[in-house]
Amino acid sequence: MRLNPSRRRLITIGVAAVILIVFVLVGRNARVPYVALSPGPTVNTLGELDGKPVVEVSGGVDADPSGNLNLTTVSLTDGLTLFDALGMWVSSKYQLQPRELYFPKGTSDEEVRQENTRQMSSSEDNATGAALTYLKRPTAVGVGPVADGSPAAGKLEVNDVIVAVDGTGVSTVADVQEQVRAKAPGSEIAVTVNRGGDEQVVDVTLAPRPDDPEAGYLGVTPKVVSADPNVQITYNVGDIGGPSAGLMLTLAVIDHMTEDDLAGGRFIAGTGTIVPDGSVGPIGGITHKLKAAREAGATAFLVPADNCAEATGDAPDGLELIKVDRLSGAVDSLEALESGAERPHC
Repeated sequence: MRLNPSRRRLITIGVAAVILIVFVLVGRNARVPYVALSPGPTVNTLGELDGKPVVEVSGGVDADPSGNLNLTTVSLTDGLTLFDALGMWVSSKYQLQPRELYFPKGTSDEEVRQENTRQMSSSEDNATGAALTYLKRPTAVGVGPVADGSPAAGKLEVNDVIVAVDGTGVSTVADVQEQVRAKAPGSEIAVTVNRGGDEQVVDVTLAPRPDDPEAGYLGVTPKVVSADPNVQITYNVGDIGGPSAGLMLTLAVIDHMTEDDLAGGRFIAGTGTIVPDGSVGPIGGITHKLKAAREAGATAFLVPADNCAEATGDAPDGLELIKVDRLSGAVDSLEALESGAERPHC
């Protein structure tokens, strides 16, 4: 039976309406396996966050350095619907990335959050170590994270200061690693620690190293700490995670521990990982961090050398990109910025 034209039109309209309704419902509710990256907040490491100093140094010489040394972040938006993703895809503000790059399969959201927190804590420890090493201040070996189920678990505590291993004094991270790795798995060692001002000896039976079964394994991540009890360094970065704030935190510590103002009243921003020897490493999301910094008012940005190629491809107008591969170079560049001298650029 042939349908008359008007009835055919009604059926066509009805089918189209159903398809449209289904599309809207799917678009508004179906989650897509992507996250959106965008410029995140910036924090002045010389300022305060929630009423507390971001970096506080007791025993420093300059409690109130002038200017800004801002760490920068990337905002990550998760739980995107199809419509969310489409809208962000056409926006110049957002960048879509596969979700599994940030939330690996088999890893819960809480585990990802804990890992980001651990990375920030490690970044703070490295910032302390890098600043003290650069300033040639007396250092000691502290206990960082203790691995679950390791020989040190339940025996050594985070922030213990390791004084000696089997009676041999240690003053650097390398000293501790050398003493431990020289012992065979199954050996019992005596670790002398200063715990809250009380020196004590802790006996620990070593296990085989996961990457070298012939070497002893203690199960702690040693860190560089101040050997001067009058110098204490604390951090307050809020809920920021990851390792990329290391360089800017280090510069803030140096600014507090020296008389000159590194920023010289200017608005400087930057990013980069740091390790105690002063090496500056690359980070992710550099273009978003550049935009966040410029929008906040920064006029110069410290860029890890390995991020320069990406940074120059989408740099905001009015933002000077200063190339950095070591902490000493970052300090030199800030001094050159103050005096108007030449400094390396991306």
